[in-house]
Amino acid sequence: MERAENDLLLTMNERFAIVISSAALVASAITAWLTLFRRGTIKMTQPTIIFFGPDGVGGPPKVFLRTLLYSTSKRGQIIETMYVKLGRGESSQNFNVWVYGDRSLARGSGLFVGENGVAKNHHFLLPKDGTDYRFLEGKYQIEVYVSLVNRSRPFLLGKFSVTLSEEQSSAINEREAGVFFDWGPDLGSYQSHVDFRPQKETLT
Repeated sequence: MERAENDLLLTMNERFAIVISSAALVASAITAWLTLFRRGTIKMTQPTIIFFGPDGVGGPPKVFLRTLLYSTSKRGQIIETMYVKLGRGESSQNFNVWVYGDRSLARGSGLFVGENGVAKNHHFLLPKDGTDYRFLEGKYQIEVYVSLVNRSRPFLLGKFSVTLSEEQSSAINEREAGVFFDWGPDLGSYQSHVDFRPQKETLT
């Protein structure tokens, strides 16, 4: 009788050990998938500031924004290119010359983004193919697209709306000023103001 009880106890201990080992194996597999194998993607925060205006004094039209880019996986992502599609009514225009940085600027040619994120200023200009663009009065949709390494197509990263008044449009197109849109988290919208100060840095 005592031997049978010992055998039963041993069997229960073996089963418990198997369960624990299996759980540890599953946990290890999940950890490996999250850290090594899961591809994840890139996301962006709400831009704290957006700018419409010329690049420098009398320069070509430019869209500028500041945001945090972050990866949803621990392995991180590499951005090949970024561009902005600016829409107003039925018309749209791509600003596909990408420059980023804070104190020093560099032409976008690859940016690693890890899980902790990268906060940068991003400048988007028109292609040098003779394209002419004027910031007219109205509501604008700003769509930010990104291309990642080993991804076949660009995808939409974020979409935001701002409104340009008639006075602000005239300031940009006639006085070589710029318009800044500052995000107001309490209002859930952008507050705009005209900046007549010359832009010291020209990207083109």
